[in-house]
Amino acid sequence: MFGTSGIRGPFGETVTADVALSVGRALATHGADRLVIGRDPRPTGSLLADAVSTGAREYGADVLRVGVAATPTIARSVDWYDAEAGVAVTASHNPPADNGLKCWTDEGVAFGEERRERITEIVRNDEGEPAAWDAVGTESARGAEARCDGSGRSDATERHREALVEAVSIQDPPSVVVDVGNGAGGVTADALRELGCDVTTLGAEPDGRFPSRPSEPTAGTCDALATHVAATDADLGIAHDGDADRTMAVDDRGRFCAGDELLALFAGDAVADGATVVAPVGASLVVDDVVEQAGGRVERCRVGDVFVAERARESGVSFGGEPSGAWIWPHQTLAPDGPLAACKLAALVAREGPLSQQIAALPSYPVERDQLPVAAAADKNEIVEAVARRAAERYEEIDERDGVRVETEAGWFLVRASGTQPLVRVTAQGRTEDRTVALTETARDLIDDALQTA
Repeated sequence: MFGTSGIRGPFGETVTADVALSVGRALATHGADRLVIGRDPRPTGSLLADAVSTGAREYGADVLRVGVAATPTIARSVDWYDAEAGVAVTASHNPPADNGLKCWTDEGVAFGEERRERITEIVRNDEGEPAAWDAVGTESARGAEARCDGSGRSDATERHREALVEAVSIQDPPSVVVDVGNGAGGVTADALRELGCDVTTLGAEPDGRFPSRPSEPTAGTCDALATHVAATDADLGIAHDGDADRTMAVDDRGRFCAGDELLALFAGDAVADGATVVAPVGASLVVDDVVEQAGGRVERCRVGDVFVAERARESGVSFGGEPSGAWIWPHQTLAPDGPLAACKLAALVAREGPLSQQIAALPSYPVERDQLPVAAAADKNEIVEAVARRAAERYEEIDERDGVRVETEAGWFLVRASGTQPLVRVTAQGRTEDRTVALTETARDLIDDALQTA
């Protein structure tokens, strides 16, 4: 029922009002006496939020609606409003026909595997029962936007803006173009303006059909942002996905920045005190080099912001991130906070100079990526397990937290089952082209051996 990013898929198929109603009931049954619900601007979001609220109230929980809001706003609101859980009705960077439900704890962490499984069990076993007629839950709203009419700003969004301004200081504010992508991330522009930045927006009107560009911010979808920055005197371009849990960037020359480059810059800035940075198993060697030079160390985790957050909550961690655009500063929030990342990046540009120059100063190592289609989802897992057995025979130490990651003196390679498709993915990186090619060939050889026995 749940993936690591919650329930997500086509509306009317994977995600229905019945599913949303059941999740609301299950959260109340699981002990959420008070629930925060918000949504991105997709056309189906309002009715799904209504269904979650109806289910929760039917089973006795009180509901606070924060309306159209960024997912990090919703995640923060669980604690702000003394709730036990929150639900973001969003499909994040997926196309507009999709929608989803992502559940949050009062620590601002997405539900982990244990809680996801428990909610699934409650739904499947039809556990719990409706409250008595005089004990059903109440529903209240925070601000005009919380009435789901799309106007104004909710109290929760205003509180998020205030938190961003308090968390970041910018001495010489840069000029920033914010591509909201018709999503829920307008709070970024508001916060940057209050921090003194000259802000221009693109796609600022919330519209869950995403007419200005596809929801996912990539080099291919952010060409309008890149063109605008290059043609003006802007210092920085910011791009969010539909629910603003992701932030990507365009530098002052109009070049879309790779996720590993941003990860390295954020990480290097955050570990000046010698702390630990959390990064997924597929993150670049550039991150390791930058963090080690700053006196810190990199701790690897499984791919997925929930796994970054779970590790980031531990002592000594100052930052965690993924090249996909999910960035976490645990002393502020354990949710990936795209607006916070945007403000942090603007401050970094103001303090350290043009983003293009900062990226040019980073080491650059070649990366090779490949993928192997398989017949069925079960096959990809069997192949990766067989690769792990073969790799254990060759290498003294392998990392099996998420696929099979092998580090050598030449670099590293990763063989991993896709989380969403019937594919086995291969990533390899060395400090030279020859080493990268050799590591890729080694990984492919292991897969070929595995295919003969899987």
